[in-house]
Amino acid sequence: MKFQNNWRQKSLEVLENHNWGNPTNSPTNLVKRCIELSKVPVGTFTASDLRIMIGQKFGLTYLIPLAIEKLQEDLFLEAEMYEGDLIENILLIDKDFWDNNEDYWVKINDLIKHQRKQLIDKKIPTINFDNSKFVEK
Repeated sequence: MKFQNNWRQKSLEVLENHNWGNPTNSPTNLVKRCIELSKVPVGTFTASDLRIMIGQKFGLTYLIPLAIEKLQEDLFLEAEMYEGDLIENILLIDKDFWDNNEDYWVKINDLIKHQRKQLIDKKIPTINFDNSKFVEK
């Protein structure tokens, strides 16, 4: 996907042209945090911020490339909860996302293809990712 040069300086609210509301009116801390993060530039997201937002399926088009950059340094990066929590949230994304985003699928596949045993050992499921139409049968 082709983005504008300055997309990292924009919030998900601006990039997706959607206002998720006021975080102070949120029913839970997780919803509050997601709304807060939707209002800050995506380029400032930490690994933990990416884990949260990807886990909640927010802004995947913009956040997956940022997560890939972090995972290239350490596939099993601990983004707050446990070792591998960021890659796990990515691999749990619905099959439909992967079916519609071949470039991202290829990049993630390149990262994990030689790490399958470690994914199994860490009990990180890959079923949604592996059921994509891009998996070589």
